[in-house]
Amino acid sequence: MALVPLKRRRRAPSPPAGPPGPGRFPAVVLCLVEKRMGASRRAFLTQLARAKGFRVDRTYSAAVTHVVSEQNSGAEVAQWLEQQREECGDGGDPALLDISWFTESMGAGRPVEIESRHRLRVAALAPHGRQMAPYACQRRTPLLHSNQPLTEALETLAEEAGFSGSEGRSLAFTRAASVLKALPGRLGALEELGPLPGIGEHSRRVIQDVLEDGVCAEVERVKLSERYRTMKLFTKIFGVGVRTASRWYQEGLRTFLDLQERSTKLTRQQQAGLQHYDDLNTPVERSEAESTSRAVQEAVKRFLPGASVTLAGGFRRGKPRGHDVDLLLTHPEEGREVGLLSRVVSWLDSQGLILYQHSQENSYGLREGPEPLGGRDVMDRFERCFSIFRLEAQGGPGAARGWKAVRVDLVVAPVSQFPFALLGWTGSRHFERELRRFASRERKMVLNSHALYDTRTSFYPLRPKKKSSSTWAWSMCPPHRETPEPWSTCPLQRPLAAQESPLQPWKRPLLPPVLAASSVFPGDPARLVPVD
Repeated sequence: MALVPLKRRRRAPSPPAGPPGPGRFPAVVLCLVEKRMGASRRAFLTQLARAKGFRVDRTYSAAVTHVVSEQNSGAEVAQWLEQQREECGDGGDPALLDISWFTESMGAGRPVEIESRHRLRVAALAPHGRQMAPYACQRRTPLLHSNQPLTEALETLAEEAGFSGSEGRSLAFTRAASVLKALPGRLGALEELGPLPGIGEHSRRVIQDVLEDGVCAEVERVKLSERYRTMKLFTKIFGVGVRTASRWYQEGLRTFLDLQERSTKLTRQQQAGLQHYDDLNTPVERSEAESTSRAVQEAVKRFLPGASVTLAGGFRRGKPRGHDVDLLLTHPEEGREVGLLSRVVSWLDSQGLILYQHSQENSYGLREGPEPLGGRDVMDRFERCFSIFRLEAQGGPGAARGWKAVRVDLVVAPVSQFPFALLGWTGSRHFERELRRFASRERKMVLNSHALYDTRTSFYPLRPKKKSSSTWAWSMCPPHRETPEPWSTCPLQRPLAAQESPLQPWKRPLLPPVLAASSVFPGDPARLVPVD
């Protein structure tokens, strides 16, 4: 019995690369999406359109003005368009149209006017069609972002939750605000968020209200509540935390006058905070922070030449102003920094530059291991001095008397712990929390402002050793070894010029020790990975 050969399927003819000329309608360039349309139907529609004088390009380019699809959602076509842009390297902003526009145009023999029913509804992928990293320490966050009304509303609710003792709710709102700050543009509709990490249902309702009405009724109620306003007033006092402010509120105190009339017992720090309340709640300008740094540097050089003073906090992240000044002191030789702080503070006090100071000794032992997760891992135990400096006034409340009170924190870190201290004191607080959560969950490590511990090696700390002006070598030194074993290297980056510019400042000038960013290109979220 003879075998009958199978009949081969006839392949659909591929449409030619393009018409010889621009066609009858040079302002209109079509591109048909083959997905769900099929190659045969696409070829037929291409020939039909070209026969009527339309230009139809086989592949996408920046010249395309109309993208036509059939049985595809707007999100699918937007994703297809994003892929085409990446492949061809061209931009363009074509209209995304349903097949109905194409059918009507073919019937009319010319491009019909685009109506809303012809356009595909597109919910933009956030941000711009790319996936957002789940941890705040992996995201690039500009100091100046486009969603200020939304983040302010969420941060108000986060603050109120913190005043109420609900740390979980406060953290949830803070994480949602952090995601919005990382978006590359202004959010126009809730649908644009998509399934972004860190934004729960409550936060979405708040965002929806602000987008639709300009304000959120819940946020406005919080701002007008007596408890919120009182807690905000009291916690702005230097030395007053949430617990103390809450206790005062429960005792019926509402104003500073109430504190005075009831002879409320105040610590020396709180007394100084009340005395200089207006000054301490006036933003500190960068010029004032730099002036303070120079004054401390002069004092440090008197007692320990070679020691360094580093401006940390928000100013190191590129902010033009902040609420206080954080300065880190260290010396290239381990142990030389011991006793430096007391001499520096005494000399500054003798020069009339200190209005208040309270010092704490170093209580950290490197060998005792990290504190438990969930404990006071955000706070460190370096030798430090919480102080109020008297600076020459450059305007504001102190201009009339010629000086201004400014909060200054002086922190002394041994050189072996300095990279961790610099990272911890650069902030922000949410970034530090997220970085430590990332280290714990993704790398099985424990990070604090003193050291990085690998939990797989019996909590031996990873120690830095200076290799050059910008590079540290990290090594693990178990107690039974006198010389450390080489472990890895990591660049200790200095703030870039762009990070200090108000036009394009990025919050993260310093990469975490042993963890480094694999990519810092826009649109490709930086992922923290161990350095090889």
